[in-house]
Formats: sequence, C-alpha cells, structure tokens
Amino acid sequence: MAILVTGGAGYIGSHTVAELLNRGKEVVVIDNLQSGHRESLLGGKLYEGDLRDKELLAKLFTENEIEAVIHFAANSLVGESMQNPVKYYDNNVYGTLCLLEAMDAANVRKIVFSSTAATYGEPDKVPIEETDPTHPTNVYGETKLTMERMMAWFDQVLGIKYVALRYFNAAGAHESGAIGEDHRPESHLIPLILQAALGQRESIQVFGDDYPTPDGTCVRDYIHVSDLADAHLLAVEHLIGGGDSNVFNLGNGQGFSVKEVISKVRDVTGRDFPVIISPRRAGDPAVLIASSDKVRSVLGWLPKRDKLDDIIRSAWEWHNNHPNGYNDK
Repeated sequence: MAILVTGGAGYIGSHTVAELLNRGKEVVVIDNLQSGHRESLLGGKLYEGDLRDKELLAKLFTENEIEAVIHFAANSLVGESMQNPVKYYDNNVYGTLCLLEAMDAANVRKIVFSSTAATYGEPDKVPIEETDPTHPTNVYGETKLTMERMMAWFDQVLGIKYVALRYFNAAGAHESGAIGEDHRPESHLIPLILQAALGQRESIQVFGDDYPTPDGTCVRDYIHVSDLADAHLLAVEHLIGGGDSNVFNLGNGQGFSVKEVISKVRDVTGRDFPVIISPRRAGDPAVLIASSDKVRSVLGWLPKRDKLDDIIRSAWEWHNNHPNGYNDK
C-alpha cells in the first residue's frame, strides 16, 4: 500500500516524501513541476502532471494501491493571489475537487491536507486556536479555507476522512543537506534574507514598519520543515488507525518580527546587508502565532527543531552549499 503525495516535488512535499521513505513507506508522487524540482525527490514513483488532468489521476489510482493521500499541490503566493484570483481558484479549489473525485472513484477514503494560517486572516487574539474565526484577508487563504470546507462535506456525504493542517511559516532544510528550499521566484522571508547574505540580492525589503507590533514589522511563527513533515505522517497514521476528521494548527507558539529574523540571520551568517523599508503588502496580517496545544494532545506531535537559530542555521547550510538551488546538482 502506497501513500500518494500531491505536490511532492515542492519544498514541504519533498521533505515529507523523504520522511516517508525513511520510514520504509511506498511513495507515489504527482507534481506538474511548475514550482517543484525533480531533483528534490529522494525516491518514490513520480507522475509528472496536473491534478486537473482527470485521465492522469484515474491512471495513477488504477496503477497503484493507494492507502492515503497527502495533498500539497497548490499555488501559494499571497501577493499573486491578490492579482490573479482566477489562477488560485482554478488550481487550488478545482484541482482539489478533481483529486477528491478521483479518490472517491478509487475508494480511497483518507487525506491529509496542507492548509495555512492564512485561513484566519487578521486574528482576534494570539496565540490562534483552531476554534477562532476564519476571515481570510487574501485570495490564497480563502481558497485554502474553501478546500477545507469541501473536505468537510466530502466527509459528511462520502465518508472521506481528512486532517487539515493549518501551518504557519515553514523554514529550514533537511538535516542530510540533500534537499532544501528553492522557489522561483522566492517569496519566503528567511531564504530571501539568506540570498542577501550571499550577495545574490542587493538588499532585503521589509514590507511595512508601521504595524501594531513592538518594532512595527509583521510577527510570524516559524516552524522547521522537517517538523511539518513529521506532523503529516502522524496525521496519516491517525486516519489509517481509524481516527476522525480534524483540523490542527502547526507552529512553535512563539513569534518573531521581520526585524528580529533579519538580526538572527546576521548572527548566524556573520554577514551584513542593506535593509530597505517598503510599503505594506495587501493582505498581510500583523501577527500570526499558533497555539499547537491541540495537535500535541491529539496526535502527540512535538517539534524537535523549535529554536529559530537552528532553523536559520539549517537553511543557511543549504543555501550556502546550493547558492543556485537545485541547479547546482
């Protein structure tokens, strides 16, 4: 029996595939390689294609005995989603609908879904709990929330059990040094700062320094990508063991501002670089910090790499050794 990983050649997907393989699991991956990298896959069987290709999905489920699905495949750039909402609804929502339809036809009844803290929007309080209101402030977060609601109905009507993992800011790289973060274009804060430290960027932009936070910059909860991978495996085991559908936050419960992360990167790398303050971006909440009490209690998840210094150090080792990402291979 295999685990299907959609978007498995992406950043978080590839780390999850690596952990599945490390635990002796059979892995099947589907990825259109739009933003993922074939080189990031340390094993498994790859189907290159899109979730909206219904014939390919039917072929995949026919050729493999799939026990459960881990669903990462989606567009995930907040700014782009505010400029091109059609792309996000088509790929994220319709792509998920095609996947659920194929799962139902193949009688696969378990899915773990990569959701996001962006479903909450501007939170009423921090740390954020799973029962807090969901009012996304950007199209990306709205599509992910729509996908969650779809799964709840597919569970109620068709019995497809799901776990939605709302995670906060993924960062870091695999301890082996074999895989890391390589987005084109890059949009995540830590690798952007590391590129500035490497001299690949003239400066680092800070989008807004007038937020209602201690230093005026956005505050986020950072979580190591391998800890995220561990949580996905625990969620799969939960469903395979007969567990019910659920929604969990994934974070470390501690927030760091953009300026604090910049300072940490300077400490870890020993390098300096210019910082430019730019206007706020549309749809960016001021503070996002997770309460992970529920996932720790129900799934027994415990992050092993929760120090920001260690997260940045692992990312720095990857970027320093792979300054051109997977093109260095």
